[in-house]
Amino acid sequence: MARKPTQKSATPAAPSGDKPERERIIAAFMALLADKSIEQIGFAEIAKAAGVSLSELRGQFGSTLAMFAAQVKETDRAVLAGADDDMTEEPPRERLFDVLMRRLEVLEPHKAAVRSLTRSAMRNPGLAFALNGLAVRSQQWMLTAADIDAAGPRGMVRAQGLAVLFASVLRTWVDDDDPGLARTMATLDRALARGQRWSGFLDDVLRIPQRLGRRRRRRRDADDEGTAAA
Repeated sequence: MARKPTQKSATPAAPSGDKPERERIIAAFMALLADKSIEQIGFAEIAKAAGVSLSELRGQFGSTLAMFAAQVKETDRAVLAGADDDMTEEPPRERLFDVLMRRLEVLEPHKAAVRSLTRSAMRNPGLAFALNGLAVRSQQWMLTAADIDAAGPRGMVRAQGLAVLFASVLRTWVDDDDPGLARTMATLDRALARGQRWSGFLDDVLRIPQRLGRRRRRRRDADDEGTAAA
């Protein structure tokens, strides 16, 4: 395992009147999510907590899920901005471990909100499906940050696998009160070891269509030559 996380405050910052309107709304939503389920959060209380009108709230966001998507994007940006150049020579698994631990550091102030959302997703398949879409897009960026190819169908499958993997790590992390996150780090390390074996199998599987494609092209070219000779 490459690193240990730097602990940050577990309490979300209260919305500040000096912040831009959009940031205040996201902060207010995340603070409310820490105390109640997403299904119980209404637009009026978000607007009140953020110090904006309903019209201003609607001008920025159309749903609570859109507010969470904006928070996910900000988390992605913070992780990407904190890239460690010292990791460039490390193996892919170590680089990815470092990136995902950095993500958990960024998420630390929102641990209660993540716990709340995780519980809601477990009883709401529609919400789980929507969150998975956000997670896959986010993990494409995390793979890229670890210098692992996330493009094309293969990259999409990798991102989906990593989204599932990270969700399993989050279930450990939300209840890990150890300042060093030893249990979370061990869970992530084991999950990445399993994922590495799966990725090797996946690469073998994805090579099969490529080989079949080359065989079809050779067969077609041979048929064309035979037709021309006739």
